[in-house]
Amino acid sequence: MTRTKGLAAFLVLAAGPAIAQDPLSSIDWLSQEAVTVPSIDESPAVSDATAPEINVTPLDRQSKDPVGLLPPDVTGLARNIWSSSREETLVDLIQLDRRESLPAIREFVKVLMLAEADPPLGAGAEGALFLARVDKLVELGAVEQAKSLIELATPDTAPVFQRWFDVSLLMGTEDAACRVMNDTPALAPNYIARVFCQARAGEWALAVLSLNTHRVLGDISPAENDILSRFLDPELFEGEPPLTAPRDVTPLLFRLHEAFGEPLVTSGLPLAFAHADLRGNNAWRAQLDAAERLARQDAVSENVLQKFYTARTPAASGGIWDRAAAIIRLDNAVTEGDATAVSRHLPAAWDAMKQARTEVPFAKLYSAALQDMDLTGEAREIAFRVGLLSPDYRSVADQLDDEDGFDPFLIAIAKGRPQDVPVTAPRALAVQSAFSNATAPVELQYLVANGKTGEAMLRAVILFNEGFAGDARSLTDALALFRLVGLEDIARRASLQLMILDRAT
Repeated sequence: MTRTKGLAAFLVLAAGPAIAQDPLSSIDWLSQEAVTVPSIDESPAVSDATAPEINVTPLDRQSKDPVGLLPPDVTGLARNIWSSSREETLVDLIQLDRRESLPAIREFVKVLMLAEADPPLGAGAEGALFLARVDKLVELGAVEQAKSLIELATPDTAPVFQRWFDVSLLMGTEDAACRVMNDTPALAPNYIARVFCQARAGEWALAVLSLNTHRVLGDISPAENDILSRFLDPELFEGEPPLTAPRDVTPLLFRLHEAFGEPLVTSGLPLAFAHADLRGNNAWRAQLDAAERLARQDAVSENVLQKFYTARTPAASGGIWDRAAAIIRLDNAVTEGDATAVSRHLPAAWDAMKQARTEVPFAKLYSAALQDMDLTGEAREIAFRVGLLSPDYRSVADQLDDEDGFDPFLIAIAKGRPQDVPVTAPRALAVQSAFSNATAPVELQYLVANGKTGEAMLRAVILFNEGFAGDARSLTDALALFRLVGLEDIARRASLQLMILDRAT
């Protein structure tokens, strides 16, 4: 960052009145509503990296609703899953449920959000369904997928650009978005974004002039003025106490605080912010905390979790350090193919993953290797459960039978026949009913019969999460709907996770 006393002379710290702005997104921490930003004569932005070719499109443009990263031959979902439902209904359903869920259900929701499909009834040029899908991905912490989806659609409208700018900030890749904003000011989410991007382009004097102009006009609040002033010339504030953390943290405010050396703690912020802690300039402890938090919600791959667990040898003990040490010991034993050592270290590693609630990523990492080993004692039983939490649960179940001493109900679920095993627990009975004589609710059957399959799936997800929170009947109804529409794998994996993780919300 260029720091000069000449810039300091431009900074005026008195601030004008704040302007209330309503969030454009359903996620209340995203950048505030786009504003019409007057263009100030400036030199071209730097061009040392690639940015999409973007032109602001007219109001009669086509909807972005059909855009998706996953085609039907990948998802297994019909292209017409949305086309018979009203757009506003689908948007409401996507925004409605924010309950805790299980990995199988979260993964399925992400597939729905990324699916390439025909637009719904009443789809407008603004692409409300597309925006809701992006927002849901960000809410789930899937910022990389959200960014890819936006770039495929082209961020050429203010609402779409706003989201592209936000996820780019969260990923530390904002320069491309800034170049587009500098070239097309009408896309700017707000005035502080304009000042930030002018500075990122090296136009420091212009950024200071813009800040002072919009402060005088009342376009920038006193708090925003203080933040931008420190960003533009931190030397002017050396020795001053740190700023109070903003009450409503947006990705831009987060990035600004990071830039002038007063980073905000991510632990109390929405999940998507945790991606910032994975960057190489953060302490290992912060990276581990973020990796666990993101992996717990399936927002990063299992390989990311393994990478940070095994990055170095813990120098301390307790909590997350003990979990890292347990995974390092197991990982070394697996790499060496030492079944005796794996039998010794697997119980502690499994307990660590249960403590972190990252059992499913662990299963994806180690199940295949564990199934190939002749394990003994407690490790053998753990490897069985790990296998049933993995994508290969069916083949794992096929290798087992009741005589092995493993839970016959779990084996029966994996084989799609839980009704063959007597059970008494409420959750087990709910699962059993869905695979035997229960039918999906009449209203969901009606939706499917009338071509509203995607809407029925969204409603089933909400039902499942209600069931996960304690309503056994809702579990049965949701699982029955999944099976009705051919989502047998989702029904089995969700049922296995429900029983093995035995997790209350």
